[in-house]
Amino acid sequence: MTKIYELMPDIKGEEMLILQNLCRDYSEEKLRNFATIYHTRRKDPLLILVLTLVGLAGFAGIHRILLNQIGMGILYFFTGGLCLIGTIVDAVNYQQLTLQFNRRLAMEVLQLLNREV
Repeated sequence: MTKIYELMPDIKGEEMLILQNLCRDYSEEKLRNFATIYHTRRKDPLLILVLTLVGLAGFAGIHRILLNQIGMGILYFFTGGLCLIGTIVDAVNYQQLTLQFNRRLAMEVLQLLNREV
């Protein structure tokens, strides 16, 4: 039986634990479908960190828009990352921001797969 960590070996830590918990009872076919969809849509924490640091250079909010927080991204853009304070906080918490997005994404993908059955 294929395990989720075999299909996505680049995912580590808390994200992998969440995925293992969500997918523990799925068939091999459903697990492969999940891995294919999830892996193409998930956000990499390193990318979010880089975009957050770009925000310190004057283009604040790009990381929030990429994490599907459009309103917050626009607010960051027009306020200079809430006077840089919000961008600095996001640079520290980039892993949690990414994990929250990826957790929501995993749930959406599972709902999508459950509707197809």
